[in-house]
Amino acid sequence: MEQSSSPMIAAPFDESFTMECEAKGNPEPEFRWTKNGQEFDPYQDSRLRTEDGSGTFTIPNNGNLSDFQGSYRCYASNKLGTAITEEIEFIVPNVPKFPKEKINPIEVEEGQSVILECNPPKGIPPLQIYWMTIDLQHIEQDERVSMGLNGNLYFSNALQKDSRRDYCCFASFPRIRTIVQKTAMSVVVKSTNAILERKPRLLTPSGVKTYTHLVKGEDLLLECIAEGFPTPNIEWVKVGDKLPDRALLENHGKLLTIPEVQDTDDGKYMCKAKNPHGETTHYFHVTVEEPPRWEFEPESQLSMIGTDVLIKCAVTGNPKPTVSWKVNDVPASNRRVFDDKIVLRSATSSDSAVYQCEASNRHGTILANANIMIMNLRPVIVTEDSQQYSAIEGKGVVLNCKVFSSPPSTISWSREDSADPVKGERFSVHENGSLEIHKIERDDVGEYSCIAKNTEGSSAITANLDIKGGLLEHIFCTYLVEDGVLQIINVSFRDQGRYSCVARTPVDQDIASAQLIVLDVPDAPEDLMLSEDYGRSAKLKWIPGDDHNSTTSEFIIEFEDSQREPGNWREVLRIPGNHASASLKLHGHVEYRFRVKAVNAIGKSRPSEPTESYKTPATAPDKNPENIKIEGHLPHEMDINWEPLTPIEHNGPGLEYKVSYRQQGVEDNWHEHVVKRHSFVVKNTPTFVPYEIKIHARNHQGWAPEPKVIMGYSGEDFPSAAPDDVAVDVMNNTAVKVSWTRVHKDKLRGHLGGYRVNWWRLRSLLDSRRFHEDKHTLTFPGDRGHALIPGLRPFSEYSLIVMAFNSRGNGPGSHAVNFRTPEGVPDRPSAFRAVDIQKHSVSLSWARPIEAHGLLVGFLLQYQMINDTEEVGPLLTINISNPESSKWLLQDLEPVSKYKLYMRACTRVGCGPAASEECTTSTEARKGNWKISEPVNASKTFHVIEGLEPGTEYTVRLMAKNWVDNSSIFEDVIRTKAKGISNQSWFIGLMCAVALLTLTLLIACFVNRNKGGKYSVKEKEDLHPDVESQGMNDDTFCEYSDNDEKPLKGSLHSHSGDIKPADSGDSLVDYGDEEGQFNEDGSFIGEYAGRKERASVEIKGTGQTAA
Repeated sequence: MEQSSSPMIAAPFDESFTMECEAKGNPEPEFRWTKNGQEFDPYQDSRLRTEDGSGTFTIPNNGNLSDFQGSYRCYASNKLGTAITEEIEFIVPNVPKFPKEKINPIEVEEGQSVILECNPPKGIPPLQIYWMTIDLQHIEQDERVSMGLNGNLYFSNALQKDSRRDYCCFASFPRIRTIVQKTAMSVVVKSTNAILERKPRLLTPSGVKTYTHLVKGEDLLLECIAEGFPTPNIEWVKVGDKLPDRALLENHGKLLTIPEVQDTDDGKYMCKAKNPHGETTHYFHVTVEEPPRWEFEPESQLSMIGTDVLIKCAVTGNPKPTVSWKVNDVPASNRRVFDDKIVLRSATSSDSAVYQCEASNRHGTILANANIMIMNLRPVIVTEDSQQYSAIEGKGVVLNCKVFSSPPSTISWSREDSADPVKGERFSVHENGSLEIHKIERDDVGEYSCIAKNTEGSSAITANLDIKGGLLEHIFCTYLVEDGVLQIINVSFRDQGRYSCVARTPVDQDIASAQLIVLDVPDAPEDLMLSEDYGRSAKLKWIPGDDHNSTTSEFIIEFEDSQREPGNWREVLRIPGNHASASLKLHGHVEYRFRVKAVNAIGKSRPSEPTESYKTPATAPDKNPENIKIEGHLPHEMDINWEPLTPIEHNGPGLEYKVSYRQQGVEDNWHEHVVKRHSFVVKNTPTFVPYEIKIHARNHQGWAPEPKVIMGYSGEDFPSAAPDDVAVDVMNNTAVKVSWTRVHKDKLRGHLGGYRVNWWRLRSLLDSRRFHEDKHTLTFPGDRGHALIPGLRPFSEYSLIVMAFNSRGNGPGSHAVNFRTPEGVPDRPSAFRAVDIQKHSVSLSWARPIEAHGLLVGFLLQYQMINDTEEVGPLLTINISNPESSKWLLQDLEPVSKYKLYMRACTRVGCGPAASEECTTSTEARKGNWKISEPVNASKTFHVIEGLEPGTEYTVRLMAKNWVDNSSIFEDVIRTKAKGISNQSWFIGLMCAVALLTLTLLIACFVNRNKGGKYSVKEKEDLHPDVESQGMNDDTFCEYSDNDEKPLKGSLHSHSGDIKPADSGDSLVDYGDEEGQFNEDGSFIGEYAGRKERASVEIKGTGQTAA
């Protein structure tokens, strides 16, 4: 049967998905499906596309794929049986998403470890993890910062530069073309005066050991990520063996990768994280397993009624697969099952069926169908009758006659002119019924008959053979001649010989000849023979093959261990090319086969045919283990490891190792243990004492020769004492020599690694306050009593300690010794600028150096002209003796000239490096003095300067207040706008005169109009309320408003027209009863304000609104 591969992933961008199920049979099979073990009919679902006469159906991607997710199985049946497919899992992946979450910032002190968890969502593999910033810049990874296999980002020790707010984990699922991002994470690393140095600790994996199971052919990935300070290094070993050559170390040594693991990669692996303060280990127990695999797949059979039928199904795998049998998809409960086979005794036609063998373990399932047909059937010749065959004289031809019958038929061929079967060396009848004729002759032309017979009957067909022309009809052209040049294509040894070129004219001819010699690799040696085989020695002889015109230089002898490693040929010996035999020393209990290759200048020959197998007798081992390593990972333990004997070196079954040890000079008797592994741990030992050790190999045949005794030490512990008499000799202002008395060897408690000097700066001698800077460490290997410490800062007070260390770690530190470094030259001034450049002078300003390295005694100013020519002016010097100076006016300069200026700070020791500046004097003297604004907040991006003159040129300079940040200096020349016509005084006067004249005309017109009225004053006032009175009644009287829509005084109106006009007939006499008073400027105050309030209340009551 043909089926779709499993699993089938429904990618969202694919248009459709085909579930294939095809089978052939006679009669034509019928198909049915199950989904998740339940009947499923794709023909009844209108959403699916089906094909007539086929079990295949197609799921279109119409947005409802999740309805079809599940495990499918197809069944093909006819009256002779039922065949089934393996399960096909149809997976509709969800779009993976990170959960929405609020992640609190991670705050750690400098030097501590940090783990940023990714926890990617589940999705269709493969999964790829990336750590990037918000702007998609990759997070740099190294020995200190790295990503684990689980996607987490590990910091072995955090530094201040790791502080950032946008650590983002991106998960990519390329199979569904999807990338998702996790909420950004923030890390805050707080500075500390001293980073705590510490031994390594594993961040991943946890515990002391891990058990790993993986499938043969997969990649083995073992990971160890450690924290500690200084950053630990990772080492990998395979316990009792060496790492395979194809092993790779990745991710800065933290990831061990072995691609396509094999059975030999099984075993115990160890990672070790080390730094100067100690180490930690983790063990991985790796088991290589295998999914079910066919050793013998059940085959379809056609058998006679009454015969015994054997159906075999042999599988291998690790863990051992479970095998189940079915007949037409029904458990074979009524069949006799013996281990890996079913036996049908005296089979009948009712036993005809499709037998299924299914094998499974935790790594997978395989299934095979075998069509078993039990019947008696006369021969049926499947090959078409009266077929025509053509052949070339001297070549061969095959006449087909394929037969189907039960029991099997006897097949014979005869010529048309004879009833007897064809005979002779040139005629061969194959098992499939075909007739092969070799070296055809002209007389072989004609008609042939194939006759098939069995107990049920017979059948026959005919075939006609025609003989074509000779070889010239099919000759291949391997020679090309063009312009007198003969070219031989694909040269071979048959082309070797003498070639002649003949040139002819009508009256003459000439001949030139050349000998062609063809070189090639030698032919393989022949007739290999083992002789003089005496137990574990033998002599191998052979006959060399043709060297093909290049002398054989040597022979390579290879052997195969047929029992342990069949097919793996290994070189055992090389001998000169003038020899044709070799004496071989062999290992015991090995089944050998040998072969030989010949080598010449062209290359190696094909290998010879191998010899017959020769098995040597078992003997005791010839040697003992080598490369014995004695290590002490813990103070009271001693680890003994050795390189095991290879399987071929065992010389026999039952290999074991006897480990013998005793404390040197203390014990006379040996402690002995027999083990099969390649390591042994001696517990409860004294700390770092010498032991004598020997490893003796043996097998069932006896012991190897007496082993050599080697010496090793038990586990180390930290040194218990500190160096004494630590003294400091100041060499100069940046280096000191430290000396000490060595730690006694009894206090080292291990192999001395050397000494470490830790020092830190307490303060500058210019500042009485003490501070604690970061510690600095220098390591000096070996047994020594002095060291040179460079890189110190002048004019500073320091403290240092000295400690011894071994492979276990550091011992206690000595008493701290304080010392002072002498004065040095200062750093360059932290800022140096020309702030006011005139025609003949330049104003200079500078700031003190950040590190003076002593008491400042002044400054040294140097300058010279550097106009754009090759010549420069003389270097002039000015000593500024005031150490508090920060400004200087440099005079007597040439106009329009470029100068280079140098400023150095000086102590009593000398002057330090120079800060430099370039400037060009102006063409004319600049007017005005510099004005300085108030300080501007650093967060602002602008500043308004007021009080400038119109139409005037100004120089504006922006500078840092502390004069340290040179990059903040900015200078530009601007010009203010000139006055417009509206700003001129004559224009303002003219406008005032026009306004006054207009006002006079308006007053005159108003007075003239009032004189022409004849109504009473009272009526006039009632008709025209006093504007001023209304204004006083307004609630907004004497109030200021920025509202552009405020009502004008006297513009109040009523919707009802009931507004009572203000009584302008009141006079000052009306207020005579009240205690009134005048203000100093003559205005009236007092109860008039109360009057106003009463009027306001009255107006509000009438429902006024502003127009």
